Amino acid sequence: MDTPAKPDTTEPRTSYLEEKAFKSRTLLIFGTVTDVMAADVARRLIALDADSAEPIDVLVSSPGGHLESGDAIHDIVRFIAAPVNMVGTGWVGSAATHLFLAVPRARRYCLPNTRFLIHQPSGGAGGPASDIAIQAREIVKARERIARTIARETGKPLAEVLVDIERDRWLSAEEAVAYGLVSRIIERKTELREA
Repeated sequence: MDTPAKPDTTEPRTSYLEEKAFKSRTLLIFGTVTDVMAADVARRLIALDADSAEPIDVLVSSPGGHLESGDAIHDIVRFIAAPVNMVGTGWVGSAATHLFLAVPRARRYCLPNTRFLIHQPSGGAGGPASDIAIQAREIVKARERIARTIARETGKPLAEVLVDIERDRWLSAEEAVAYGLVSRIIERKTELREA
């Protein structure tokens, strides 16, 4: 006996928007960075890469979130062959800044009202003292790794970046350009193709 097919529960409007986004080679990273988001973004990046070698535009508006999930997106962006344009909008903070830095500076843009946040990783250490000590060592390692990435991608000296991320460091779009997080501020999608 044949099993009846399950009805398609995807809303037609959602399917339409997903198809349009895929065809336009545009990916949105909005909201908190989580393992679920990272898996979805990685899947979409790999599919777009397999579809064409044309550039992929990634719009980022995120307060950050889980550092290792940001690492996964960062590494997949660098892994695929298709070039990626990162476009910041709203705010790009913490782990989202890390994934934003996955592309060469020339491919990092932001819209005029974008704000950026760089800082050291934080953790909610708990449990026995020996576990807290292990977690503290891992946070220090993550801090060094994040600082090295920021230094490499902005051209800033590592010692300066370590000082800058000691506390929350907010940057406007103009300040992000001056710092080296962003190549230029744009207002229109057509400006991505003019670069």
